[in-house]
Amino acid sequence: MDNQANAPCSKIKDLTQLAALLGQFGCPPNKTDILAAQLDKRAHQLASLKGKPYEESLMHLLRLMRQGWAAKDKGISTP
Repeated sequence: MDNQANAPCSKIKDLTQLAALLGQFGCPPNKTDILAAQLDKRAHQLASLKGKPYEESLMHLLRLMRQGWAAKDKGISTP
């Protein structure tokens, strides 16, 4: 993930901040709160399962989400 995504992730302190970051990445506004809670839960699960830091797990999930939205946006804008 590039530095733009790494920096915000290291500053996330609560789900509100995570939801705001998801919105910046392209998440629909009506889904940011729910998705933030789900990503937080999954990042904790991955961290525990793989023995990695929570922040690293969260960055991985955010990278996947951002890539998915970018691909979707490209598909929508293509005639």
